[in-house]
Amino acid sequence: MQKQSDVTKLLLNWRAGQKNALNELLPMVQDNLRQLAAGYMRGENAGHTLQATALVNEAFLKLVDTDITWQNRAHFIAIAANTMRRILVDHARAKRREKRGGDNIQVTLHETRIGAGEQADILELEDVLSKLEAFDQRKSQVIELSFYGGLTYDEIAEVMGISAATVDRELRFAKAWLYRELSADGDD
Repeated sequence: MQKQSDVTKLLLNWRAGQKNALNELLPMVQDNLRQLAAGYMRGENAGHTLQATALVNEAFLKLVDTDITWQNRAHFIAIAANTMRRILVDHARAKRREKRGGDNIQVTLHETRIGAGEQADILELEDVLSKLEAFDQRKSQVIELSFYGGLTYDEIAEVMGISAATVDRELRFAKAWLYRELSADGDD
């Protein structure tokens, strides 16, 4: 718990303008961000041009330039996860444009997160997540924080201001909904 409070303190100090706080913060969150990025990259095609370290670095550079009032470590990880998601989606869109539809980036949806561990095109996943967000924004955010952020139920509850039991319910519904939408016959 000490590490979490240290991260929160450094985030607040950084936002308050203390530049040295950023230097102290980076090593504390870098491993966590690398683990998230490595998890994303595990499901990618073998020839993927974006590496986990590059994904972390690009995300961190984007976060440094944001004007966000950080609440705590979980809030930072949630925003970082969303940033990595956007980077991967933008990268996939650029590749699709570049190759005119060929070699779309694939991500594995871990069975404990979404469904049955099947492969799904990251752009298809993005489209389905956008549909879910239009249908129910809270469920979409819970999925994002769990799948992309790797946050625990308690951390998601803290970030969203809801109970862990509500996180569980929302996540179970969202996983089932996404699995149905991503299945081959998702039009049922």
